Amino acid sequence: MALVKLNNRGVRSATAFGSITGLGQLIFIKKITASASGTVSFVDGASDVVLDDTYKEYLFTFNNIHPSANSTEFQFNLSVDTGSNYNVAKTTSYFVAYHKPATDGDYSLGYDTGNDLAQGTGAQILGKDVSDDNEGSLSGYLHLFDPSSTTFVKHFISTVSYEMKSAGGAVYQFNDYIAGYGNTTSAVDAIQFSMSSGNIDAGDICLYGVK
Repeated sequence: MALVKLNNRGVRSATAFGSITGLGQLIFIKKITASASGTVSFVDGASDVVLDDTYKEYLFTFNNIHPSANSTEFQFNLSVDTGSNYNVAKTTSYFVAYHKPATDGDYSLGYDTGNDLAQGTGAQILGKDVSDDNEGSLSGYLHLFDPSSTTFVKHFISTVSYEMKSAGGAVYQFNDYIAGYGNTTSAVDAIQFSMSSGNIDAGDICLYGVK
């Protein structure tokens, strides 16, 4: 059983109950609250953002990301020039699990070839067809590993959960699993989140360093 405890400095520390201690700390860096935002960007050195060699791993959490348009994609891209361009080439894999609660019989788990990238420089989708219903929102996380490395490519993994509403009005619960790498040995110093159409109507994105 895993627990998260506060140490005597008030820093969140991941420990294993009754066994190993010192498994790492999540250091809060920045929270951005979207409000009809076209993009949400975290740029190293700007607005108290740290995205450099201070930490070897960074965690972004998504809390109730709500789009302004129905059936739109939540996505991200990376930059190596402090946000002047978000166009890092990426190779990714994309798995999807879904379930239709109303019938409890329409469900699937499979690889989605339409949402992966093969050295594509465009944005990588993290959640597809997110609903704009009041009940619709997306939550999850993205891990970015060693973005400041000038030796290795930049690996990442993400998992998100959200509601999708089909054109016929049927509601589905989706869980998407994405992994891949940014194919650059330059330091990644900025990351940007957006919707493929419309705005991020509401929601919080938080950045942590993993110590």
